[in-house]
Formats: sequence, structure tokens, C-alpha cells
Amino acid sequence: MKRFLRSTFMACGAALAIAASATVAHAESQESTGNEAPVPACLTYSPGWRYTFVMNDCSTAHRVKVLYGDGTDVPCQEVAARNWFTFPGYGTTGNTVEGIVLCDPTEGA
Repeated sequence: MKRFLRSTFMACGAALAIAASATVAHAESQESTGNEAPVPACLTYSPGWRYTFVMNDCSTAHRVKVLYGDGTDVPCQEVAARNWFTFPGYGTTGNTVEGIVLCDPTEGA
């Protein structure tokens, strides 16, 4: 019985380690296109079906918003330096998170 429990815990631990590394590997920075300022590499995001986390590892705060594949518009939010902010996720209806963009500092102020 102890051998079974130990091997079960080892298998679960390995599965969690793989899942965690896949989530971390998916966190990526997003370069914006067009006339917008490029997003610095210290701003990253990690999309999920329920929440999208935007992490700011910069030394200054940035106003950002998440871009969604279906055109869902969310308000710009300020993400403090060395902090994170939670945006809505992509949901269960086939939407996607396309990236993040910097907002005009005066927009919504």
C-alpha cells in the first residue's frame, strides 16, 4: 500500500510540475502593432479561460489593456511596478487573448 501511495504521489507531482512549467512558458510579452508604442519586455501576460494576468516587472507603472480575438473591449488599467493585474479571461466560447497594448496615459484620466 505504501508503495502504491508513493508512486501515486510521484506521478501527481510530475504532472503538476509539467503543468506549472507549461503555464509559465505561456507567459509572454506582446509587441503591439501599428502606431502604438511597443510593449516593453518587462510587461508579460498569462491568459486563461477565467482570468488573464498581466505582470509588470518594470521599474515604473504602465497603463495596459488586453486585446481579445472577438473584439471585446476592456478598460485600460494601471499596473503598478513589480505588480500584476487581473483582466477577464478568454472564456469558454472560443474567444482568444491576442495580446496586450499600452494605453495613452491620459486616456480615462
